[in-house]
Amino acid sequence: MASLYGKKIYHRDLSWLRFNHRVLQEAADKRNPLYERIKFLAIFSSNLDEFFRVRVSDIRQIKALDKPLRKKLISKPNKVLKEIKKQVDIQQNEFGEIFQNEIIPQLAKEGIHLIRQEDFSSHQKEIATQYYEEQLKAITKVSCNPCTEKDSVFVKNERLYLAAKTGEDTFTMVEIPDSEPRFFVFPKEESNSFYVTFIDDILRYNLQKQFDNTDTDEVKFHSIKISRDAELYIEDEFSGNLMQKIKNALPKRDTGQATRVLIDPEMPQDFREILKKVLDVNHTDVVLGGRYHNFKDFMKFPNPTSKQLENEKLPPLPHPVLSNCNSIFEAIDKKDQLLHYPYQSFDPVIKLMEEAATDPQVTTIKMTIYRAADESKLNDAIALAAKNGKDVTIFIEVKARFDEQNNLKWGAIFKENGARVIYSYPDIKVHSKILYIEKETNGKSKRYAYIATGNFNENTAKLYTDFGLMTAHKKITKDLKKVFLVLERELIVPKTKRLLVSPFTARERFTALVENEIALANAGKKGIITLKMNSLQDKGMIQELYKASNAGVEVRLLIRGICSLVPGIEGQSENIYITSIVDRFLEHGRIYIFGNDGDEQIYIGSADWMTRNLTHRIEVITPILDETHKKTISDLIDLQLQDNIKARIVDAKQQNKYVQNTNPKVQSQLATYSYFKDEILN
Repeated sequence: MASLYGKKIYHRDLSWLRFNHRVLQEAADKRNPLYERIKFLAIFSSNLDEFFRVRVSDIRQIKALDKPLRKKLISKPNKVLKEIKKQVDIQQNEFGEIFQNEIIPQLAKEGIHLIRQEDFSSHQKEIATQYYEEQLKAITKVSCNPCTEKDSVFVKNERLYLAAKTGEDTFTMVEIPDSEPRFFVFPKEESNSFYVTFIDDILRYNLQKQFDNTDTDEVKFHSIKISRDAELYIEDEFSGNLMQKIKNALPKRDTGQATRVLIDPEMPQDFREILKKVLDVNHTDVVLGGRYHNFKDFMKFPNPTSKQLENEKLPPLPHPVLSNCNSIFEAIDKKDQLLHYPYQSFDPVIKLMEEAATDPQVTTIKMTIYRAADESKLNDAIALAAKNGKDVTIFIEVKARFDEQNNLKWGAIFKENGARVIYSYPDIKVHSKILYIEKETNGKSKRYAYIATGNFNENTAKLYTDFGLMTAHKKITKDLKKVFLVLERELIVPKTKRLLVSPFTARERFTALVENEIALANAGKKGIITLKMNSLQDKGMIQELYKASNAGVEVRLLIRGICSLVPGIEGQSENIYITSIVDRFLEHGRIYIFGNDGDEQIYIGSADWMTRNLTHRIEVITPILDETHKKTISDLIDLQLQDNIKARIVDAKQQNKYVQNTNPKVQSQLATYSYFKDEILN
């Protein structure tokens, strides 16, 4: 397995599967409340769906290329796919064990019984029949199909189906309606018990009852789901309207090539062969799932009891300065302001935009949007600013996968209100999270900036841990103005003094920062590098970290997801230690800390150390200059480095062992919340 788990580099897709295993560990963790464990099963399932739609489809497309080009992109794609399937099968089995042997019995202990059609009582059968006749029958699509014709049946992407052989040469396919809740709660009969079932089972019961009245043998319906290629395959040339191409291409997602066919393992082998033929898929596409698919629906699993079966809520805390000030601009004038979501409220960002929209001194607003919320007060304020005659320029990345439709919607709204809207560039994504505002006061122009690690999205700001910096620093704001000139095609290369900008200066500056720590270590001083990010994959930066390790630099990494760096190898990475935290909030912020012989340099930004972020995306990374904010970030990173409850060790084999030591117990996310709560009280 050297090519997949090489001494130098761990394969990115297999590393992603190890990340998803950490999500599965949270479902298995009995320290989590029952409904939190159920949610982690849903997240695991949703993650895996996207992995097959995106990464597996990419590998299959690479397989079709000529060998010389294919070797440049990925080595031995068939071997990679085989290993992916092996790992997924192991995890799916573990998933089933957790669900069947832990979650369902625990639900029963709480008086919640998740039952199958086989378990329906006579009264429940009557209710199931009534619900089917009154609610489901009219909206359930049922088709009878020949068993012999290749590619004769189309199964929609990510939709749920039931299939059964219902005749000598025919089978029946049933599309489970998604307009009804996935779960049905039977009316309560017993004082301490509630009975819940999938609508899949209500359909199974009624359909099998229907076919039992025919001359066929016993009919059993089995679940099936297909994941399809999520790529839009748009030509990225400069000619033509890229926005319109994306809009036209979105329906292709529902008809793309199958990348995974999930089927009920109880489906008879002969019927599996029929389905492979009529769906025009092969053996490698077929994955044995469970009786039920689309476990992401468990995010909305009903709790009919009055019991508290979830985590205690941690409502966002007010920012100690921005939540009480009369003017966000005045607060920024006095001092840079640092925000940390979801521990602190996202409201100050909305308030900043609302203030900018109505302040007569504000002349210019420029902003990038990567993933917009469906309903958004922030976006409403942007539209209001344009309507009020401000010079508003919004760059919208419509190639942000799975958010294209929503981004196009908001682009149209902004444009209708008078904003200048710029859509995606060919060949490069704009992933930066940046806002630039200009004010005219007494004939003088003043610049303001907001630079963040996460999206301008009120919804994800409640779930993802991110930092945002508001500043009026002259050099930072001047640099940011240059970045927007690049986006507006008025400048080719932004010559920035403070900001690190991909693909122009970020790699070069990060390399220089690492080399500085190497030079310090070589001079007998202490070299320290501490990095927190979603993913680490770029071979060039990994090699720099290996060089740092060999020079004696202490490298401490917090990597949530993909980690291709292999730590703890003698002569390569023995001074590199990596942990990964998976907890109630999604760790999303990117923080880069370099010891610099005691004069610590701290940066935050939108870029992971992946080749796409450093070479193929426009990213913005800002230094943290205020000493109090530097201390805050250092304190919070220290809490994460001390985590011995939700942190896993990322070792050379990525075994995902929990950090265990005799130190006082630290769950960093709860400790971070307490940190900001104490800040308010003090």
